[in-house]
Amino acid sequence: MTDMLTAPRPVLSAASASRSAARWTVACGVVAGPLFLAAGLAQGFARNGFDFTRNAISQLALGEAGWIQTASFVLTGALLIAGAAGLRRALRGGPGGTWGPALIGVLGVSFCLAAAFPADAGAGFPAGAPEATVMSGHGTVHMAAGMIGYLALCAVFVVLARPLASSGLRGWAVASRVVPVAVLACFTASASSVMAFTVGAGLGLLWLSAVTARLAGMPADR
Repeated sequence: MTDMLTAPRPVLSAASASRSAARWTVACGVVAGPLFLAAGLAQGFARNGFDFTRNAISQLALGEAGWIQTASFVLTGALLIAGAAGLRRALRGGPGGTWGPALIGVLGVSFCLAAAFPADAGAGFPAGAPEATVMSGHGTVHMAAGMIGYLALCAVFVVLARPLASSGLRGWAVASRVVPVAVLACFTASASSVMAFTVGAGLGLLWLSAVTARLAGMPADR
């Protein structure tokens, strides 16, 4: 009886602990995009002078309440980087297992850079701010970081189409090759409509969440 009471409790094996850590980090990648978009939409409707048809979500980092959007950029970047590490474990060196997570990591870093180098004021936001006539240094870095990040986002879909196709998920694979075309089309249209950029970015981030969740849910012996 004494031996039963004092017997050591079973502990998780290293493999089980690794799988648990992978699930948590992949979950970070899944929630990153929706969380960023939800925060941006909530702020956009609440902030005085902000108009989704004229202003980009990144401009929400300006003004008195700008720290909220800055924190959203940092949090999203950290979640994407963690998600990239988890997806790398989930794919375990299979098709797309190296470049896919690496490109998601690049996207995560671009969000962190966007937080450190805010966009310029413009198109009436923040309310009362003078219109920027020349792009500032921090605005230039912000735009470059966004461009690199979203090109990486488009590239990652093409890369991750491989593990989807190899697992028999043909529809997912085809969609992962079509979505980046739609995202790039929206970015091209952003020259005449800021809303097009917002829609393209939203589509890309939401599809990344869906693909990450789908890949992480594949059987280990696929």
